[in-house]
Amino acid sequence: MQTAPSAVPPEPQASAASNQPPSLLRAMFAPGTPMLWVPSGYFAMALTYMMLTSVTSIMFKNLGMDNGQAAQYASYLILAYTIKPLFAPFVEMYRTKKFFVLCAQLIIGLGFAGVALAMSLPDYMVVMVFMFGVLSLVGATQDIASDGVYVTSLDAKTQSLFCGIQSLSWNIGPIVASGGMVYLSGWLHTHYFHHQAGVFGPEWIESWRIIFFIVAAITIVAALWHMRVMPDGAKAENAPKSVAEAAFILKDSFVTFFQKRDVWLMVSFAFLFRLSIGLLEKIGPFFMVDPVAQGGLGLSNEMLGLIYGTYGLIAVLLGSLLGGIFVARRGLPATLFVLCCAVNIPNVTFLLMSIYQPHDLLIISAGVAIEKFFFGFGSVGFMIYLMQQLAPGKYTTTHYAFGTGLMGLCMMVTGIVSGHLQQSLGYVHYFWLVMAATIPSFIVTWYAPFHHKD
Repeated sequence: MQTAPSAVPPEPQASAASNQPPSLLRAMFAPGTPMLWVPSGYFAMALTYMMLTSVTSIMFKNLGMDNGQAAQYASYLILAYTIKPLFAPFVEMYRTKKFFVLCAQLIIGLGFAGVALAMSLPDYMVVMVFMFGVLSLVGATQDIASDGVYVTSLDAKTQSLFCGIQSLSWNIGPIVASGGMVYLSGWLHTHYFHHQAGVFGPEWIESWRIIFFIVAAITIVAALWHMRVMPDGAKAENAPKSVAEAAFILKDSFVTFFQKRDVWLMVSFAFLFRLSIGLLEKIGPFFMVDPVAQGGLGLSNEMLGLIYGTYGLIAVLLGSLLGGIFVARRGLPATLFVLCCAVNIPNVTFLLMSIYQPHDLLIISAGVAIEKFFFGFGSVGFMIYLMQQLAPGKYTTTHYAFGTGLMGLCMMVTGIVSGHLQQSLGYVHYFWLVMAATIPSFIVTWYAPFHHKD
């Protein structure tokens, strides 16, 4: 599953705008409105993240990698996003946050174009994986700087006003990447280049080369747009002035983090809440496209993009909206275990599909949509818990990033091993393992401490 946008709890002391509460219409349509850059900025962040950490796994499989290698290599690319709190203080030290956003987006755009060109080389896979690794570091930097522009250019009231737009814009990225780009790769492969859909190998290079050129163009256009409309972003009041000061802040943030009451219970919650989802994230799409004879459903990339990357992600958005309403009405302490059940129990749809291997696209779409809807519904509780219980303190933003980093670490570790486990067990037994992996999530949620007011 995709991660949530890396939005951070607002820190009013970093505000650079007016303290007067803006009206909805005035804020959205006034000259220099954040509507000019918040949607495009968070869409660009999400597009980069999903192309690197999710879509690459499908591409690797299309090019002939087995499930173990495809999931492993794609999961390694999550590492940079997991450790970005370690280099975030250093981004604060130099130039402006807008400068880092523009540089990152230009490098990402040129990098994806470079990947497309590198696919013509004899040893293209080695070069491509290396370039993806570099781009993941640049993408993590883009996230840090974009969040910095958002937090320091808008006051707390405006941040709250644009929070929904920010989240919606980020979630359009996965729909375009995992839905649109995967669909287009399959359409090009079968209808433009006239290759057989279910056969994996080098024939897929032509289609994926076009996809990477398209993503490169989108990212470069975003950079040029943000050059005109994005504010510079103010420096936070506690921004480090030297490398030594940045290192001290980073060290102090670690020390104070582990001094929190019941910190290990909260760490366990942050790492284990999505354990079963981590095992399902890469293997779910593989299950969709693998031949029926190998235990899969035999779908084309076009159907995968439509069902898994479009219908499924729309279900995530709807589930997230309703989950937020559910938590707002009843409070997090009363709902957290229910939300954990929502995240984990619907994984059974993949177990049932692996047993019966349905051919009806309506049944397959319903199975995916159910799992995704309840994942979105329940994941709201996870993010709110990090904001309300794990993050508060001297370094609210950094400690929130530690929590999301732990989630990313879980996604990376489970992703690395998931393909190899699936190859050893087969799909039916593997999805039984996924269901067993829900047990730790229930345990850590049941014992998750609440020390701050809901």
